[in-house]
Amino acid sequence: MSRTLEAVRRHPGSRWPLLLAGSGWIAFAATALPAAGPLRVAAVTAFLLSCPGAAAVRLARPALRPGEWWSTAVLAVAVSAALTALVTETLYLARQFTSARVVLVLAVLTTVLVLAVRREPPGGPEGQESPEGPGGAAGPGRKGRGRIWMAAALLAATACGGPAVGSMQDPRGSASTASTVPTGVPATEPPAAPPDSPRPWHPALYDDFTGHGLDSANWTTCYDWNQNGCTNAGNQESEWYRPGQVTVADGALTLTATRRATTGSDGKTYPWTSGLVSTGRDNWNAQPRHTFTYGYVAAAIQAPADSTGMFPAFWLLPAATRGGLPEIDVAEFINSNRYVDLNLHGRTPQGRDANAHQRYGPVDFAAGYHVFGVDWEPDGITWYVDGTPRLQVTDPAAIPDTPMELLINLAVGFEEAPTTDTAQLHVAWIGVWQH
Repeated sequence: MSRTLEAVRRHPGSRWPLLLAGSGWIAFAATALPAAGPLRVAAVTAFLLSCPGAAAVRLARPALRPGEWWSTAVLAVAVSAALTALVTETLYLARQFTSARVVLVLAVLTTVLVLAVRREPPGGPEGQESPEGPGGAAGPGRKGRGRIWMAAALLAATACGGPAVGSMQDPRGSASTASTVPTGVPATEPPAAPPDSPRPWHPALYDDFTGHGLDSANWTTCYDWNQNGCTNAGNQESEWYRPGQVTVADGALTLTATRRATTGSDGKTYPWTSGLVSTGRDNWNAQPRHTFTYGYVAAAIQAPADSTGMFPAFWLLPAATRGGLPEIDVAEFINSNRYVDLNLHGRTPQGRDANAHQRYGPVDFAAGYHVFGVDWEPDGITWYVDGTPRLQVTDPAAIPDTPMELLINLAVGFEEAPTTDTAQLHVAWIGVWQH
C-alpha cells in the first residue's frame, strides 16, 4: 500500500488517483451482492480500511520524504478507520444508517479529496515557484474549486437525504403506521416500538432485503427437518416448501405459494409448493443460524390479496426441541387478510396449559404493509399491531425462557381449500432487538 501511496503522490495525473477515487464506487457496487459474499466482504473491507484515509493523507501531505512510506500507510489506515467510525455514528444518530449508505458517503468523500489535489507544472504557473515548494502540489484553480464544491454538495446530499429504508432504529422510537405503498415496495416507516424501557436496546438481527438475494448467513428456507424441502405434517397442510418460492427483489422478501404438484422427500405428493424462511438449521444435525431468548421481534408484512386457504405466519419455535411447545405467534393470518391472530402456546412446569389468544381486526392487511411485533421479557409478553398493544401475558409461569428460532412462512390448505392458483406474502423488513 505504501508504494501505491507514493505512486499517487508522484503521479497525480496518472491512473492512480482515478483508481483511488474509483475504489469507493466499486465497493458501493459490491454492496448489492449478498451480505456474506466473499467478493462483497473483500471489496468493502479493502476500501474502508485504506482508501478514504489514503485520499485524506494525500491531500494533507502532497510530497513524501524518503523513509515515510510505512508511517504514511499506517496513518492512512488510522484515518480511514476514524472516518468510517465518524460516518457510521453520524448516520446512525441521524436515523439514516445502512451499510450501503456508509460506503456511499465515504466513496463520495474519497472522490472529493482526490479532486481537491491538482498538480501544477514544476515551478508553478509561468515558471513561478509552487506555493507548496519546488515540485509541490498547488492548490486547485477556479475549475478545480468548482469541481470540489459540486462534489461537496453531492456529499452533503448523500449524507442528509431522505430516510434510509431499513435503517437501524432504536425500537423505543415512534410507532409505525400502515404503509399504503403497492406490493413489493418496502415500508419506509421505522420499526414500531415497545414502551420505553430503562434498559437500552441493541439490534440482534436486522434485514431490510435490499440486496438481490436471500442472505444465507441469516436465513434458511425450511424447517429444521429439511430434506430437499419440508412441510408441517402436524397441520395437514397442502404445501411442500422449496427455496425457489423465496425471492428478494425491490427491497422486499416475497414468499410465493403456487398450485403445482410437488413430490416431497416423504414420498407424498403435495398439490402446492410454497416458501418459508427461518433463522434455524439447514438440516436436523446442523447448528441454527440465530436463536433468541427475550427481546423485541417485529416485521413489516403485507398479507396475500386472496387469503382463502392461505395461512401466513410470523412466529418463534424452540431451537432445542426443533418444534413443539412453547410457541409464540407474533402474527397469523388464518384464511383471512382482515384479521390477525396473536397467540401463545405453552405449558407450565406443573403441566397445565399456558395459552393466550387475541384476534384483532378488521383491517385491510393486504392493502399495504403493517408492523407486527412482540416484546418478550422475563416477566411478560406484549403483542403489538402497528405500535399499539393488543395482547399481554404477565403470568410468570407462562413466559417461555428457552432459545427460539424465528420463522415466517406461507402455508396453504389449513382448514380451508384455496380459491386461487397463487398467492404472495411480502415482508419489507424483519428485526430483533435485545437488552
